[in-house]
Amino acid sequence: MSGVIVTDPPKADAEDVEALAAFGVATVHEAMGRTGLLGTHLRPIQQGTRVAGTAVTVLSWPGDNLMIHAAVEQCGEGDVLVVTTTSPSTDGMFGELFATALRRRGVRGLVINAGVRDTAELREMGFPVWSAAVSPQGTVKATGGSVNVPVAIGGQIVRAGDVILADDDGVVCVPREDARRAAEASKARENKEAAARAAFAEGRLGLDRYGLRETLVRLGVSYVPYEDHVRGTTPERGGARP
Repeated sequence: MSGVIVTDPPKADAEDVEALAAFGVATVHEAMGRTGLLGTHLRPIQQGTRVAGTAVTVLSWPGDNLMIHAAVEQCGEGDVLVVTTTSPSTDGMFGELFATALRRRGVRGLVINAGVRDTAELREMGFPVWSAAVSPQGTVKATGGSVNVPVAIGGQIVRAGDVILADDDGVVCVPREDARRAAEASKARENKEAAARAAFAEGRLGLDRYGLRETLVRLGVSYVPYEDHVRGTTPERGGARP
């Protein structure tokens, strides 16, 4: 497989990346209209960590980490390395030595749609990783691939310079040109959730705050006293609330 290494791709503005870093993956995903998630199979090897950065993408042959070596040279301060393979792979393509090189260049973390190893060492050194698998299986360095080309993970396209946000819930990709809008929408959603949180803390129910009682009636959901329920008595459709 031949390939290409694209140098100096456009990136999301650093201020917009930092603005997005203030929000969780779920908030950003919802704020963007429930888009951008890279799938539920990418899980963190650590807990309690959130990173945001610009993507450096890698397309590799399965079981071959040659192009990760090539990608290190293209990485810089504030980047997140995003790796996938041309077909499914669980081999341990990334470990402590790669993380050491990337941390020296200011890379904030790794998202890999394949396997990772040396997980204890990675946690100890504080290098965040989200991976599809953990495996000690080694790899070769024998096949060409590409760096900084669009890649597909979990049905989403990730381009070099897009914003990657990752936390305990998973990974979301924000297109670089949408970063500022996504940050503003995320802030608005956070404010809305803060108001809801305060209402719930005071004892208000979501059924009332969100007008969901009318939805229950429209869907034909009825309130039934226990004794009527055990006797099998059928109430009228959309019966009165207790």
